Amino acid sequence: MLLKDLPVDARPREKLLARGPGALGDAELLALLLRTGIPGKNALQMGQELLDNFGGVAGLLHTSPQTLNSVKGLGPAKRAEIVAVLELARRALASELKEKALFTTPQAVRDYLQLQLGSRPHEIFAVLFLDSQHRLIALEEMFRGTLTQTSVYPREVWR
Repeated sequence: MLLKDLPVDARPREKLLARGPGALGDAELLALLLRTGIPGKNALQMGQELLDNFGGVAGLLHTSPQTLNSVKGLGPAKRAEIVAVLELARRALASELKEKALFTTPQAVRDYLQLQLGSRPHEIFAVLFLDSQHRLIALEEMFRGTLTQTSVYPREVWR
């Protein structure tokens, strides 16, 4: 079924314009990005398939651009658009975290590091620099390792 075959009030673009972005589900928002489907699948079905394959929006946010290469129907243009939107989301969240004193719990630190480093295909040893109010000053990548490990040299960390 094509999106144009859906009733007007059920089409993602018209629904967004009439009721706002909160009225749309995750698959509908992805369908707006994808714009078109492939033979046998409309953009809404492709959006739902992406969410199912990656475990929802959070999973998609943590996926690497290389992983999207394996999704049938995502050519270079669609992949680039999705990667750009995901990067904008990461940057918006990172910017928000930098401005607030949110690094007061281990869970907050974990969430931030997963957002920043979670999609990397290799291990990273990084250092978070915080001010006295637990606001982020900088995140500095110190060492890059392999898929499962990284070597850390204490004298380099100290320096």
